[in-house]
Parts: sequence; C-alpha cells; structure tokens
Amino acid sequence: MKRIQIITDSMTDVPKDLVDKYNILVIPLTIHFEDGEYRDGVDLTGAEFYKKLTEVKELPKTSQISPNTFMEAFKEVLKQEKEIICINGSSKASGTHQAAVLAKKELENDKIDVFDTMSLCFGGGFYVYEAVKMVEEGKSRKEILDTLEEMKSKVDHIFTVDTLEYLKKGGRLNPMKATIATILNVKPILTVVEGLVEPLDKVRGSKKVISKMIELSKERGGDFTNKTVSIAHANNPEKAEELKKMVLSELKPKEIIMTEIGCTIGTHAGPGTLAIFYHK
Repeated sequence: MKRIQIITDSMTDVPKDLVDKYNILVIPLTIHFEDGEYRDGVDLTGAEFYKKLTEVKELPKTSQISPNTFMEAFKEVLKQEKEIICINGSSKASGTHQAAVLAKKELENDKIDVFDTMSLCFGGGFYVYEAVKMVEEGKSRKEILDTLEEMKSKVDHIFTVDTLEYLKKGGRLNPMKATIATILNVKPILTVVEGLVEPLDKVRGSKKVISKMIELSKERGGDFTNKTVSIAHANNPEKAEELKKMVLSELKPKEIIMTEIGCTIGTHAGPGTLAIFYHK
C-alpha cells in the first residue's frame, strides 16, 4: 500500500483517468446557481454545467472548500495510516488553500503538508501529476515537496477565452476594455503570473489564436521533446483536437494530457476557453 495520499481541489482540473489511475482524492468546490448549489465535477458534468451557464441570467458564484471539509478528508486518510500532501489551486484566486492550511493547524498533525501551486486549472494539475508519479516511485514527502517547490517558476499557462463576457461579469476584467476588445474582435491570450490571470498577447479574429498560442509556447517553452504538455478546454473538443494536432506537429512533446476545464474555472472563463500548459 502506498504510504502517501495526494489530495487536491477541483480547481486543478485533473482528468478522471489520472484521478482513477493514481487514486487521487479530489475535493470539490461548490457552484451556486439560482436553482441551487452543485459540487464541481460531482453533481454536474462539464457539458451540463456549460449548458446551464449559457441559459442563466445571473452568473453563478463559486465558494471555496471549508476547513471542516478538509479536516474530515484528512482524518479519513490519517486513519489509514497514510501521510498527506494536499495540493491546491492558487491561493490568490480562492480561499481554498487557506482553508486546507487551517485544517492542518487544527489537527496538529505532522503527517500533513499543504502546498499552494499558485496556478489554475491543469497548471495546478501538473504539480499533482508530478507528485503522484513520485509517490509511485517510493519518494519521501520531503523529496516530493522539494520537487514541487522547484517547479514554482517553471509551469506555464497559455490560454484564450471565446468571449470576454464571463471575465467581465466576474469582475476579472475592466468592463470598458472588454467591450472595446469585443467590438474590435480581439481575442486575448492570457497567462497566470503569481497566481493571478494576466494578459500575455492578443490577436484579431479567432482563426489566428491557435497558431499564436503555439508560437508563444515555442518562445517560452524552448525544446519540448522531453516534455509533457496538457491541453484543456471548456466544452470545446473540436478546438482542443485542432490544438492537439498543432502541438504534435510543431512542438513534438513526449506526452500530451487532455483535460476538461471544470465548473470552478469555467464559471470565470466561460465556454469555449482553450488552454495549454507545460514546463518552461
């Protein structure tokens, strides 16, 4: 039996095949629609969520995981005589990481580590993926945490949104800038810096977006031959396949992980979002 349990929150959007393969414990954030609340990835599939998102008048709210929820999960794992590494999405974007820190303090147990990826979506998932592979190799908690810390400046996010409406509604973007960009048909290309979304580049028209994302990846990522690349999409499988083909032909990575952008990140980014993640 493996002696370290990797726990993460649903903001890291780890695909189900990896969750099952490596026995990752995913704790969901909650999405509040007008008709009730839903646990991210548990009560709503991606397709159901994006359908609801386009039908409602008011943007849903997301709420962080409570310290109590983390405490219950930690206690269950500790009962199995396992150590814990809890890897969370960016503390700048949600109070979830802080809730996990409070749960650890409350339990006063030195078998728990809580790690802030300062990343979003599979940018955070990359840390989870690295950790579970190291657990398989029998590495210690300290070795895993040291490796995760080294990754901090290296995980890159490049993504684009189909519409600026959701970033605007969620207060993540200046409304005037969003309106001007929409009128001019400007597609933003964004990244994550110090745990928060920042503009990286922009193109006129959606046809140029994917080639620009590849161009930026080459500039920022260097040689991809020994790298893993992850592609994530928000209810946009056709565009994700198009991006995958270009990644294979232009970047030639050793591995591609495909994943869907879940409800929490999707609330703020909106349907049609497309992202690529890799190590710089």
